Amino acid sequence: MTESLGALHQELAGVVLVGRELPEVLTEIVQISHRAIPGAEATSITLIRDERAFTAAYDGQIAMDADELQYERGYGPCLDAGRSGEVFLVEDMRHEDRWPDYARQVAGLGVYSSLSIPLPFQGATIGALNNYARRPGAFGAADVAIGEEVAAFVAIAVGNAEAAARATDDVANMRQAMASRAVIEQAKGILMERYKVTSEQAFTLLTHASQRSNVKLRDIAEELTATGVLRGS
Repeated sequence: MTESLGALHQELAGVVLVGRELPEVLTEIVQISHRAIPGAEATSITLIRDERAFTAAYDGQIAMDADELQYERGYGPCLDAGRSGEVFLVEDMRHEDRWPDYARQVAGLGVYSSLSIPLPFQGATIGALNNYARRPGAFGAADVAIGEEVAAFVAIAVGNAEAAARATDDVANMRQAMASRAVIEQAKGILMERYKVTSEQAFTLLTHASQRSNVKLRDIAEELTATGVLRGS
């Protein structure tokens, strides 16, 4: 594990950030990440801007296909990792009940497991690093550790590029991301206390409410914190 991280650090340290367009940098990073996580058959980077998600770079078509299924629905592990700041590991899509519609559709494409890791930036999350595999149980704790190292580097690359290109817009976007994260964390805390559940279980309650009502996750969280009512419960 230590050797793997050492090799990863060496590869990431060789990525040139200055004087390059962000898509070019992210494509190189996503290729490094794909190679570093043995179980990954495809890898992508999702960025969230003004609550709009898009794939900024990918290596392997099934990653793009799986990302697009989530964007169409407005939920899924890559989006929820980017919004909540939590790691989402799906061991077998055939038995996944957090996003049942998405899981059924993506399994139909031959994707049976995934690992989505949030991209941290100045106390907020700006997206997710996503890994997909055609077999169940492809990812474990070691992959999470490697993914978190890559995710931190991705966030630095994005931050540097954005600081140079759109400093003013970035500040607004980051503030909005932090505000969304704060209200979601507050809503999770309410549900954890009310139902005596874990942080992940509380987030699942929020996402299910969002899916059932077709209302954005942040709006569900704001309504809960303002009224004490979880829509659809």
